[in-house]
Amino acid sequence: MKFSIAQIAQALGARAEGELDLVLRSPAEPQSATADDLALALSPKFADALNRGQAVAALLWDGADWQALGLRAAIFSPRPRYALAGLNQVFERRPNLPTGIHPTAIIDPSAEIGNDAAIGPFVLVGARAKIGANARILGHASVAEDAVIGEDCLLHSGVRIGARVRIGARFIAQPNAVVGADGFSYVTPDVGVVEAARAGHDPAASLAAQHYARINSLGAVVIGDDVELGAGCTVDRGTITDTIIGSGSKLDNLVMIGHNVRVGTDCLLCAQAGVGGSSIIEDRVVLGGQVGVADHVTVGTGVVAAGKSGISSNVPPNRFIMGNPAIRAEQNIECYKIYRRLPKLAQKVENLQKAVSKAAAND
Repeated sequence: MKFSIAQIAQALGARAEGELDLVLRSPAEPQSATADDLALALSPKFADALNRGQAVAALLWDGADWQALGLRAAIFSPRPRYALAGLNQVFERRPNLPTGIHPTAIIDPSAEIGNDAAIGPFVLVGARAKIGANARILGHASVAEDAVIGEDCLLHSGVRIGARVRIGARFIAQPNAVVGADGFSYVTPDVGVVEAARAGHDPAASLAAQHYARINSLGAVVIGDDVELGAGCTVDRGTITDTIIGSGSKLDNLVMIGHNVRVGTDCLLCAQAGVGGSSIIEDRVVLGGQVGVADHVTVGTGVVAAGKSGISSNVPPNRFIMGNPAIRAEQNIECYKIYRRLPKLAQKVENLQKAVSKAAAND
């Protein structure tokens, strides 16, 4: 599919100059762009790369001299990277899934399928499930009994939506995401090693043979509007109450959300982040890659946690934290500087010990 400069600029709400009827096929990096591509030169540092390519049109930073760059047309945005989000929607290659229900799909007679929904091959929709209008469910996905999925949702291949899960509009789940699996919740008849350790007791005193009794998950999962889950992401159902993911939140590949967790609105949880059961992630929190949040912890609104941070206690709002255990970023940096100096400090102490021992020997 091709679009003119004028059409692209209108879709982005951006300003355009030059040959507005110039037709382009796709965005491209500046150095590899052809005459049919829209080069993405989002800042002055891409000017040289633009000269190495063959582009005749580009998305440029505000104030760029497009004619001096040898272009025939240009689109300008005060925030080009934000414009990129809209640009990729213009040129999006949507899944090739025709409206209607594929003959190999198994749809329970009591399920409700919204208007213009597209149900792919080998999809399973359980009893009393409700699929919203314009939803797209790709092959081998499943939606269990009593689940509700809002309009304009997209479930990629292999996605599993569990029983009684309720999902808002414009939800996207990448391949093999799982929503509504049982929580990881077990208990021993007597005090176990974990409870003993948390209470400050010697875990060795609780090493008698014990078996773990399963605590079944009776709750479900509730997800707001405009939420996205990455490939292999998992959201466990609640034990009694529901696990909640707030509207606008985005969870990357392999993110794990434990039972009873509450994630607020517009949160960003990066790859391999994990949130322990019954923790609360308030609004607009960012968890970097591989961040771990212990159970029964509250992370305040606006917190940003750097990658690999270990959060084991409550975090006040609007803090930038890092390290394990996670502390204020600037404090962690100072600690790291001290850590790097430890070998030299140890050598100084050793030299002083030798000097003192030598002096004592000479007395």
